[in-house]
Amino acid sequence: MFASANGYSRKDEESATLQSEDELKRQKRIKLAMYIGGFIMFQIIVMTVFGLTVMKVKTPKVRLGAINVQSLNSVPATPSFDTTFTTQIRVKNTNWGPYKFDASTAMFMYQGLAVGQVSIPKSKAGMRSTKKIDVTVSLNSNVLPSSNLGSDLNGGILTLSSQAKLTGKVELMFIMKKKKSTNMDCTIAFDLSSKAVQTLQCK
Repeated sequence: MFASANGYSRKDEESATLQSEDELKRQKRIKLAMYIGGFIMFQIIVMTVFGLTVMKVKTPKVRLGAINVQSLNSVPATPSFDTTFTTQIRVKNTNWGPYKFDASTAMFMYQGLAVGQVSIPKSKAGMRSTKKIDVTVSLNSNVLPSSNLGSDLNGGILTLSSQAKLTGKVELMFIMKKKKSTNMDCTIAFDLSSKAVQTLQCK
């Protein structure tokens, strides 16, 4: 009786031990699967955020900087004007990679007619930075036909516009290049009495 009881007891203990080991192994497998699943989800989230932020290519912006008038002359009777000033062509790049753009030209106009221009050299705006190009601009009304220039000069405000287009490529992670063009459209109002810029608006 005792031997039989001891035999069953050992078998029960062995069975219980095996079940306990199987349970531990099952729990370890579940934890491992949870860790792997969590890691995969983390990678998906990281790649999604990466794709929506770092790899998203935005259009750079080109604007005129502050204008420092060196000379500004106007004769309402003629009518005529000439001016020289310094400014900056600013190319703002908010991408996670450089923006390399080709040489271009910024045109300055009075009522849609060109009164001067300035060259924009081939250059590069670095990752999440603004490229500032110093320029000296000289404008005059010599090529203008008869227009409303006389009345504008008598009014004391000379309004000019400036336009430019840059074409180039944004480079991301040294593997992806995407073409991007950007336009500048600025309006400058000169106060003829103070010989200074009254307003500068760019869009």
